[in-house]
Amino acid sequence: MKLSRDKVNHISSLIVKNFDEMDDFDYKVPLNEIRLEVMRIFLDELKIDDQAEIEVRKILSSYTSKPLREGTSEWDVLYEKHYNEYLAKHGL
Repeated sequence: MKLSRDKVNHISSLIVKNFDEMDDFDYKVPLNEIRLEVMRIFLDELKIDDQAEIEVRKILSSYTSKPLREGTSEWDVLYEKHYNEYLAKHGL
């Protein structure tokens, strides 16, 4: 996970604080419930990102004809390609 749970909590608190300062919204649920939902969505997305990275690294390590070195332009291009394919396959 690229962001810690504490950072996600902090970001979700900032978002809800911003909502609270806007007079345009009428909330049907407590703001803390909104914060928890924002946090859950963040964490779910981060899990998907982590899983995508694991799967893409597996694919890239399976290239046996020519081992790819991380950080090369070829590796970066293939990483991006497989990463986007993984997300598309999972509806993202």
